[in-house]
Amino acid sequence: MNRIVKAFQDNRRKKLIGFLTGGDPDLATTKELILEMAASGMDIIEIGIPFSDPAAEGPIIERANIRGIASRTTVDHLFEMVAELRKELQIPILFMTYANLIFAYGKERFMKNCEASGIDGIIVPDLPLEEMGEFKEACQKHGVIQISMLAPTSTARIEKIVAEAEGFLYCVSSLGVTGMRENLATSIAPLIEKIGSVVPCAIGFGISTPKQAKEMSQLADGVIIGSAIVAIIEKHGKKSPGPMGEFIKEIRKEMDTDA
Repeated sequence: MNRIVKAFQDNRRKKLIGFLTGGDPDLATTKELILEMAASGMDIIEIGIPFSDPAAEGPIIERANIRGIASRTTVDHLFEMVAELRKELQIPILFMTYANLIFAYGKERFMKNCEASGIDGIIVPDLPLEEMGEFKEACQKHGVIQISMLAPTSTARIEKIVAEAEGFLYCVSSLGVTGMRENLATSIAPLIEKIGSVVPCAIGFGISTPKQAKEMSQLADGVIIGSAIVAIIEKHGKKSPGPMGEFIKEIRKEMDTDA
């Protein structure tokens, strides 16, 4: 069974999903950060592959991509790192990347290496529903789940998106790019109600405080935190595992505390 599916079948707590960019500030620190994330209460980890044109990202993660590229981190380096991590970790790990990178690498080769290294799924934010079939065959062949995204503007296509979704549905809380927000969209609740229990959903984009994480976890099956984690890495660099771990523990504690 795919680790993502297995994780969401465990209903003992809401899922906490964390994002970081591979190679930011360097590959060794990325590995240390992932181990700390798992030890601090993260349920699923997304690794962003450094890319020169991350269209869905705000300034914080854009800068992380620049640092990842500057550290000369390649796709193959990340595959090797995940294979090493799999000696210690069994929690789900996903790649967040863009379609051009997969096409340039070769989609069959990419998914084959995902399977070999232990990558459970991919998120491709610039691939609309109508084009997700481009990778479907290769994903299914190698047991890689392709995560669908649902935005506040997707109401007209919600039934089709939900029907195609696997693993979990990535529900975008706000319009625009990623980034920390003081106020999250209030329209996300009706959107999640329309999903029902067909597929688990996790809310992302903008969640940056324990309070926000708790509020969103009460609406969905999980929450996704990216920019707030990357901001800690940007501030502390190679010394970021400790501060990041403390931040994740605060989020986990708030999510697990009964109101």
